[in-house]
This record gives sequence, structure tokens and C-alpha cells, in this order.
Amino acid sequence: MEIKNALLVDDSKVARFALSKLLENRDMQVNMAGSAEEALDYLNSNERPDVIFMDHLMPGMNGVEATKAIKRNPDTASIPVVMCTSKKSDDFTAEAKNYGVYHILNKPPQNDGLDLILSKLSDDIRNGTLPEPPDLEFTEQEDPAEELMDVQAKVQMNSGNYGTSQADLVPLTSGLLEQIARSAVKTHINNRLHELLSSLFDEQYDHVKRIVDESSRKSEQNTAQELDSFRAALNSRLEDFKEDLGKELNQTLSERLADLRKGLAGAGGGQNFTREQLDELKDHITSVQMIDTEFWQTLQSEAAQQAHDISRETAQEIAQNTIDVYLRKQRSSTGRAYTIGLAISLGLFSLGLAWIAGGF
Repeated sequence: MEIKNALLVDDSKVARFALSKLLENRDMQVNMAGSAEEALDYLNSNERPDVIFMDHLMPGMNGVEATKAIKRNPDTASIPVVMCTSKKSDDFTAEAKNYGVYHILNKPPQNDGLDLILSKLSDDIRNGTLPEPPDLEFTEQEDPAEELMDVQAKVQMNSGNYGTSQADLVPLTSGLLEQIARSAVKTHINNRLHELLSSLFDEQYDHVKRIVDESSRKSEQNTAQELDSFRAALNSRLEDFKEDLGKELNQTLSERLADLRKGLAGAGGGQNFTREQLDELKDHITSVQMIDTEFWQTLQSEAAQQAHDISRETAQEIAQNTIDVYLRKQRSSTGRAYTIGLAISLGLFSLGLAWIAGGF
């Protein structure tokens, strides 16, 4: 079975854009969701994808929780889930697979890693060797934060037991309070940092996209104006050349006919003009007309090819000048991450312009 479509779940527009391009380059149809909740709604109301690429850290329900929900549902439990994360530890990989994650894709995604996962997934689907969905009712392990909440729920004040036996009571020590506080602070900081980074990347992506779209629009306008001007000049030159060529051919034919008349007059006023001579004259005139037609067609073909070459070179030069000017303006005011993102976007833009120029 060939992998034809995928569901991409990530709260970052930049991450969704980057991974979707890699998947679309492999002739895959890509649907996207901005959160785990949105992904679950999509699975309940749409056709099942062949694979799900799930981001690890997201506001609200994270990737692990979403994977658990997918694997608990019999209708979606068989869908392979690839976890996209920057965590590379063996412990995390083993824990994620216990929750039903098929494989780990390191962020940012690379072609080699993605090819390896898709190749292995295709083999498993073809051979029927996909891992069975885990029985989360019995094998699921609680997260450390959930364990701390359970411990916190059992903490009792010394003033009373509230109907709970002494064996279930957990002493309220400073170490336990510190552990709970650190866990809560760490979770809050990680979530907040992830939101800020996602927001920053989204803003940079929107900014770069606006610049690229504006540059593309201006370049297209400039290219169209240059091509219109060139076409007008070329048509004018062709008309002038056609007129001059017609005049020259008419003059040449007139001279040849005049010479022929003189020759006929010298031979006796045309009384000795035979049938063979008439046929020869007809063939000569036909040959001249054919030469005129072929010459004009060749001239038009060469002019059209020159126009195509000049328009392509003009489009490439305009695109390169636009990129160089923008890079010089941005080099002094942007950071390393912004410059890399801009270079990638402008590279895509340059390829698009090259394609447009080739179309002309």
C-alpha cells in the first residue's frame, strides 16, 4: 500500500509549512491541524489519513495525550503516528512507543530522516507488520506531573484525617512542596516558552511572506512592462523590416522584368517567344515567391526565439537585482535566524521567477 495522504498536527505555521513542503515533494496530499483538539475533530469527521505527523509540545492537549486519545479510539487506533520533537533521548523514544507512537521524527525535519521513516512505514504496511495498538487501559504509565497531583491530593493536614486511614496519608514536607512547585513552574515555563517561540516564528513567517509576495508582485509588474515594451519594439522593427524587404523584392523583380522585356524586345518584339520560355519564366517567378515566403518564415522564427531569450534574461536579471537589494537592506537589521528564513523564502521566490520567465 502506498502512502498517499498525511495529517500534519502542529501549532506553528512555520513548522507546518516546512514539513508540508517536504511531504508534498513526495507526491503526498497533506491536511493540517493547528492543535491536537482540531486533529481529533478532523479524524472524527473526515477520511482516515495513511499517517499522522504529531507535534510533541502544543498548548492545551500535547502530542502524547493526543496520541493516547487516537489509540484508545478503535476507529483510529491503527493509524501510524510519527511524533515530531526535539527530544532525542532513548528513554523518551521508548516511553513514546509505549503510548503507540510509531516513530520519532527529529525537529527540524530533514529529508534523510523523513525518507527513512516513510520507507520503513511503507514496508510495514505492505508486509502487514505494523505494531499493534497498545492496551492503554493496562499499560499506560502516569506522567510525573499526574503522579505529583495524586500525591498532592493525598496530602492531609495534621488537624484531621477526614475519614482517611493513616496509611494513605502523605506527610507534608518541604521537599514534597518544593517538588510540586518545581514541577508546576517547569511545566508553565515550557508551555509559555513554546507559545512565545511559536508566536515569534509565525510573525517572522508572515512578515517574510508579505515581503516576498510584494517583491514578487513588483517583479511581475516590471517583467510584464519590460516584455510589453520589448514586444512593441520588436513588432515595430518587424513591420519596418517587412516593408523594406517587400520594397527590395519588388524592386528586384521589377529590374528583372525590365531586363527580360529588353531581351524580348531585342529578340524581335516577342514574336519568337516560345512555350518553353514562358514555362521557364513562370518557374522563375514561382521560385522567387517561394524564396520570399521561406525567408520571411525563417526571419519570424529567429525573431521569436530572440524575444524569448531576451525576456528570460530580463526576468532573471530583475529577480536577481531584487534579491540583492533586499538582502543588502536586511543584512544590517536582522538576526541570524531571520536571515536564514529570509534566504530560504527568497530562494523559493527566485525559483518561481525562473519558472515564470521560462513560461514566457
